Amino acid sequence: MVDDLLLLNIVIAIIALILGIILLTLSSDKAIEHSVDIASALGISPLMIGLLLVSVGTDLPEIANSITASLMGHGNLNVGDSLGSVMTQITLMLGLVPFVGGVFKVHPKRCMIIGASEILALILAVSIAEKGYISRIDAFFLVASWPIFMLITRSAIDRSIDRKKEAYKKPTKKFKLRKYLHHFLIAILGFTGVAVGAYMVIQSAISLSTIFNIPEYILSFFILALGTSLPELVVELTALRRGEIEIAIGDAIGSCIVDATLSIGIGPLLSPIEVSGELVMITGLYALLVSVIVISTLSMRGKLDKKAGALFVALYLLSYLVVELKMMLTP
Repeated sequence: MVDDLLLLNIVIAIIALILGIILLTLSSDKAIEHSVDIASALGISPLMIGLLLVSVGTDLPEIANSITASLMGHGNLNVGDSLGSVMTQITLMLGLVPFVGGVFKVHPKRCMIIGASEILALILAVSIAEKGYISRIDAFFLVASWPIFMLITRSAIDRSIDRKKEAYKKPTKKFKLRKYLHHFLIAILGFTGVAVGAYMVIQSAISLSTIFNIPEYILSFFILALGTSLPELVVELTALRRGEIEIAIGDAIGSCIVDATLSIGIGPLLSPIEVSGELVMITGLYALLVSVIVISTLSMRGKLDKKAGALFVALYLLSYLVVELKMMLTP
């Protein structure tokens, strides 16, 4: 009887996983399509749309998890998921792109600018969380740092743009207010679908993994983060398919900035949390190390091909060994 119930739970989790991935795919396509239309009409750089609108939209699962976990007193689920998402997105998700969506070029200087903001945001998050407690004041600094990083990034990117060559800086479409509202509404519905789909994936992953009694922080850093990072992969592949390379890059790195600031901080802003400081330190430092490697690789090579992708995926897989060694050495 117990085995039958266990089997039923596994079947339900797998079905939810499949349906969640389908919803992610369909919703992200609409979200990207209408976000690009809004950007084009307003004359906004697709890179900034990826950094601001798309990155926050695809991070809705992490943001929702941060609020829920903090209010329930499960700080490890919040911080583990957010830091795990940074590590997963900057390595695994970005590394899979050239294998699934093909090779594409990146703008070295802009990549370095966004990457520097991501690394600084991650340093701030780890330095706060490794103490083992995130107060409302700490959370406020994390949340407030996100718009500051965005302003700094936008200012630096604007100075690097050759206005004569960047045609997208000029509006290419003229939309009436009703048209703006239409595209905005569809984009929001698309991102909502992405969040719901990711939630289904997360819940199914948790159901499948709790059988093995995985520690809460480790569960969230690997399993939960893997589920909440799926929207980034789907959105990036969708953007590449549509030829919107800068939206893909903006979302990939911009989502990491959101995770390290807004996502971690928004929950403790409502309810302060306790976290496993030692695990935060080892996983956070590893996420910081791989971020430096990824940003440096992209900036120096100016492209994301299969060689770089293989390196990024290897860095992700290595994280399991690093954490396992840490667990073995911890008394």
